[in-house]
Amino acid sequence: MLAMALAALDSTIIATAIPQIVGDLGGFAVFSWLFSGYLLAVTVTLPVYGKLSDTFGRKPILITGILLFLTGSLACAGAWNMASLIAFRVVQGLGGGALQGTVQTIAADLYPMKERPKIQARLSSVWATSSVAGPALGGLLAAYADWRWIFLVNVPVGAVALWLIVRYFSEPARDREGDRDRRPRVDWPGALAIFACGGLLLTALVQGGVAWSWRSPPSLLLFAGSALCAALTVLIERRAADPIIPGWVWRRRTISAVNLALGALGLMMVAPTVFLPTYAQAVLGLGPTAAGFVLSVMTLSWPVSAALSSHVYNRLGIRTCAAVGIGAAALILLAFPLLPYPGAAWQPALIMLALGAALGLFQLPLIIGVQSSVGYAERGTATASILFCRQVGQSLGAALFGALANATLNDRLAHAPSDIRPGLPGDLDGVSHTLQHPGALTAHATDYLRRAVDTTVDHVYLGAAAAAALALAALLLLAPRRFPVHTDVRGTGEGERTPGPAGPPGKSGSR
Repeated sequence: MLAMALAALDSTIIATAIPQIVGDLGGFAVFSWLFSGYLLAVTVTLPVYGKLSDTFGRKPILITGILLFLTGSLACAGAWNMASLIAFRVVQGLGGGALQGTVQTIAADLYPMKERPKIQARLSSVWATSSVAGPALGGLLAAYADWRWIFLVNVPVGAVALWLIVRYFSEPARDREGDRDRRPRVDWPGALAIFACGGLLLTALVQGGVAWSWRSPPSLLLFAGSALCAALTVLIERRAADPIIPGWVWRRRTISAVNLALGALGLMMVAPTVFLPTYAQAVLGLGPTAAGFVLSVMTLSWPVSAALSSHVYNRLGIRTCAAVGIGAAALILLAFPLLPYPGAAWQPALIMLALGAALGLFQLPLIIGVQSSVGYAERGTATASILFCRQVGQSLGAALFGALANATLNDRLAHAPSDIRPGLPGDLDGVSHTLQHPGALTAHATDYLRRAVDTTVDHVYLGAAAAAALALAALLLLAPRRFPVHTDVRGTGEGERTPGPAGPPGKSGSR
């Protein structure tokens, strides 16, 4: 939980300190790379760390991730300009990729299936706490101390986590059949190809429509380069003796279906996490703190629902439990456009509370199902693949829903009454800023802009409901009715794993 807190807190604490960072270092035009660079590094390293943890064990990979993260944190605290800070954030991301995937894998290694919902719910509570405490702590440190302390606070947390892991975490000795005398081989060409493919694709998705237009030469070159690297990656991985992303990740229906479903989840989650705060501030007129609370209620119900999900999937099965959760999420998202205008803050907060409860029934059972369908020697790769797909889905969702929001808003602004059109801003950020300082607008213009933002966010939520429907379709059409359970997971009893060699993916039951 302490290791996970490093990644969870870092993703939220920096947002409220951006004005102070830009004021000190400059670089306003590129500050978004403080987030994009970190996200890119985390995403492209997830499958690599997953394979390395299967090859060398979880403990050395987790220790390496913590050390990289702390090194990046110390370097960020000493950054002298925006370029150096962005570069050091990438170093943090290289460590963050190891933290996110490996912690989830270790949880599956250490605890039987019946206990995993409680353990995963505790890990989810770390993210929930960070989503509430991170922005507040970041604002306090930036206002009353110095923004550099935002990165220095990682050091004591990481040091304690590192000491606990080195001192108390012991992995079972692994005896790979036939491989005891052979040195582990790492598919470094495949890893580099994955880095290149993921880096080019995520850069295109994150910066397209922001730093340059979608049809501009930079976007076209990045997409073409990512497609070329994807083809090269497939070629390399097919020929590799021990590939980073083995073919069985996509050949097994259980894993491929969950990969697609969680990719759609990442796509869907852009609506509440990115656009709901804008809605709360621009339409409801809430301050940043109150707007954050409207969103944070989702993170309160999610871990509670996840902790209780075992009672549902033990009765109905994992696929049915997840289908019920994502089906309910689709209906909840469809309810958002039905909210009255302008409405009250409790109404979207209630929707987010229900959405968190629905998604707790969806995500966690699928992660547990995939982790239980493979043996120890494949669990890191399988876990990393589903986290990787979720991250890619989130990046794709930011691009798609950003384009949808801009198109809707531009249409509303283009059809604005002629008497208010000349003074209206031209994009969503400009509209949000104008509505927070509406002194220069007439009451009619202000109301028109609020309604335009309301319509824009409604369309984004309809898109999110469509993404939830895609996740449901992936489960119903591709996932097996009962998830297989690997022999070394069942072992000594329900969900128990017996240490020892991870043989072929044999199954002795299903759930």
